[in-house]
Amino acid sequence: MFRDLLSPLSGLTFFQWGLLAIGLGLALWILVRHGAGIVRFAGETKAELQKCSWPWNPQEQGPRKYKELIDATMIVAISALFLAAFVTSWDFLLVHVIGLFTHSHA
Repeated sequence: MFRDLLSPLSGLTFFQWGLLAIGLGLALWILVRHGAGIVRFAGETKAELQKCSWPWNPQEQGPRKYKELIDATMIVAISALFLAAFVTSWDFLLVHVIGLFTHSHA
């Protein structure tokens, strides 16, 4: 099993092995130097994420569980379509108005 994990590494060149060693050494150095900070950051991140209000109801089952998430996604998608239509319309209009003044139509 361990041999299967290492099989993709068997075809590496000397240069690639060197880059791999430098990368692993750098990762180890960062972990040793800043390990406590990384652990503290992960702990604080977990604590903050537990305070969040997630857009689904854990008591519900099936598609109703994600009603808030689906509704919010639909609002964003529809708003994006309206914004795209608005920008496209103004672009079309301005291209033709400016084309009238410059006598060149796109």
